Amino acid sequence: MATVPSVSNSITVRLEVPARGNAVSAITTAVESSGGSVTGLDVTASGLESLRIDVTVAAASVAHGEEIVEKLRTIDGVSIGKVSDRTFLMHLGGKIEMSSKLPIRNRDDLSMIYTPGVARVCMAIAENPEDARRLTIKRNSVAVVTDGSAVLGLGNIGPKAALPVMEGKAALFKRFAGIDAWPICLDTQDADEIVAIVKAIAPGFAGINLEDISAPRCFEIEARLREALDIPVFHDDQHGTAIVVLAALTNALKVVGKGMSDIRVVMSGAGAAGTAILKLLLAAGVEHATVADVHGVVHLGREDLNDNLRWIAEHTNRSGRTGSLKEAVAGADVFIGVSAPNVLDGDDLATMAEDAIVFALANPDPEVDPAVARQTAAVVATGRSDFPNQINNVLVFPGVFRGLLDAQSRTVDTPMMIAAARALATTVADDQLNANYIIPSVFHPDVAKTVAAAVREVAMAAREGQEAVPVRPTAGIVGTLDTSSFPVVGI
Repeated sequence: MATVPSVSNSITVRLEVPARGNAVSAITTAVESSGGSVTGLDVTASGLESLRIDVTVAAASVAHGEEIVEKLRTIDGVSIGKVSDRTFLMHLGGKIEMSSKLPIRNRDDLSMIYTPGVARVCMAIAENPEDARRLTIKRNSVAVVTDGSAVLGLGNIGPKAALPVMEGKAALFKRFAGIDAWPICLDTQDADEIVAIVKAIAPGFAGINLEDISAPRCFEIEARLREALDIPVFHDDQHGTAIVVLAALTNALKVVGKGMSDIRVVMSGAGAAGTAILKLLLAAGVEHATVADVHGVVHLGREDLNDNLRWIAEHTNRSGRTGSLKEAVAGADVFIGVSAPNVLDGDDLATMAEDAIVFALANPDPEVDPAVARQTAAVVATGRSDFPNQINNVLVFPGVFRGLLDAQSRTVDTPMMIAAARALATTVADDQLNANYIIPSVFHPDVAKTVAAAVREVAMAAREGQEAVPVRPTAGIVGTLDTSSFPVVGI
C-alpha cells in the first residue's frame, strides 16, 4: 500500500540560505519533488546576506525524512543546521505531569493540606473507607496497567518502551473525560505477579484499565482481577475496540439496509480484540459468525484449540465451515479484521455479498488495502487516521470510565458496553450518516459525554436493589463539595 506524508513523521529543518535569489522556492520544490509536504516555513533570523529558515516537513517515514534532508543539501548556497523530529520533541520529559489543585501559599495552607490537618482526614477514612471516594483523588483516578507484551504494531517491547503509550493514554483520559490516569508499567509478564500487584495498588484507584497485555494471559488477568476487586476492570484492547466496532457496524448496517440478526460476519483474528469483538457482536444480536486465525477457520474439528479457540468454535460457525479465510469470506456480508496486513485482496472481496461491509483494522497496514476495498465494498473502515471511518478506542474509553466513575460502579459488564456502543452510534445523526461517515471524529464534542451518560445510566440501574454501602458525613465538613465536574453518587 502506498505511503503518504504524515504529521507523525514530521521534521523541522533549520537552513541558512542566501537572502537574495530563489532559494526559498528551491526548498519547497526539493521537498515536494521528494514526495514530502511543506507544512510550515518560518524565517527565524535575517541579515544582509542570509536568512535562517525553519522548514517543517511531513514525511512518510523516518527514512523518507532522511531522504528529504539529503535532497535539501544539494541546493546551491543552502546549508543544513539542526534537524528536529517533532514527535520526539513532543515526548521530551514525558507528556503528563502531576499538579496540585490547591495553592500552598503559607503555613496555614500547609497545615491543612499536609500535617497536622491531614491526619484528621486519614482517620476519617480509616473509620469509614468509603470516604476515600469523597476525600481523595480515588474518586476520579484510573490506573493504566501494562506489561508491555503486546503494544499495538510493536509487539513485546517491555514496560519501559511501553511507557510513552501509557502516558499518551493518560493524556487522552484527561483531555476527553477529565479523568486523572496514571501509567503503571510492570516489569513482569507473569500473570500471578500482575494480578497480585494490581490488587495491591487498587485501593488508590476507582478503575483499572489494562493495556497492551498479550493473549491469552490478558483473559486470565482480567477475569481474576474482576473477581477480586470492587472497582471496574476494563481491558481497552479488547472491550474498547469491541465497543467502537459495534457502534460502527450499527451505523454501517443502516447505510446498506441490513439487519444485525440477518448478516453473516467473517472475522480474521482470534486474539484479545477479536474475541471481545465477537462476544459483543453476539450479545448485540449477530447470529451468523465465522472466525479465522493464522491456521484457517476455527471449528470444533481442529486439534490445536486452546480454551479461547474452543469457546469460539462452540459459539460460531453454525454451518461447520473449514478451510481458509479467503474461502470463508465468499458470500459474507461483513468482514472484520484484527489480525495482520494484506491477508485479503480485491478478488477476495469481490466474492462477498452485495453491499458488503469491510472493517480492516490492522495497524498500520490493514488486512486489505482500503483503496482496493472501496472498489467493491459499500462501507470501509480502518484503524488509520488517513482514511474515512477510523475505528479508534479513544472514542469510547474516556466516556466509559467517566460513566463508571460517576456511578461509583464496582464493575463493568456487557450491558454497559452495549449501551456505550449504541450511544456512540447515535452521535452520528441520521441526516449525517453515509458510507464515509459511520463513526464520529475523536474530537466530536458530544462523544465522551454521550457515552458517559449512557454507561452511567446502566451502571446505576445495575446497582438498584443491591444493598447500598453507607457513606456517613465526615465530621467537621461544613458546606458542600464542588461536584459539578465529577458527579459523586450517594453523597
